[in-house]
Amino acid sequence: MGLILDTCVLIHSEKQAKPLDFNQWKSYEEVYISVVTVSELLMCVQRANTGARQLKRSAFVETAINEIPIIDFTAEVARIHAEIYSHLAEQGQLIGAHDLIIAATALAHGYAVLTSNHTEFGRVPGLKVLNM
Repeated sequence: MGLILDTCVLIHSEKQAKPLDFNQWKSYEEVYISVVTVSELLMCVQRANTGARQLKRSAFVETAINEIPIIDFTAEVARIHAEIYSHLAEQGQLIGAHDLIIAATALAHGYAVLTSNHTEFGRVPGLKVLNM
């Protein structure tokens, strides 16, 4: 069993300047991030409005991507991504493109997603969503 962190979880941790406490989710054993989360975190570094903030964010992001295993976007994930997209589009319930990739990654591996964005992730059939 595993848990994929949505990008917002790490952004929240960086803003709070304290490490995440995973004790309430320890039954999930392993924690991962999607490769799209790596991209989103690196975008946050690039968009920092001061040099000092950029350095601080960069240190946080580099630590996160070096310590949390990253799951790539594979052909298997792409197939699930297409299925989810089609289903949600038919219902007029699309979610953000990056969230869709994170959801597909979680479903492909049988993992839950930890997020503060339950509204969007909750639309994905079969996805276990945990609120941060």
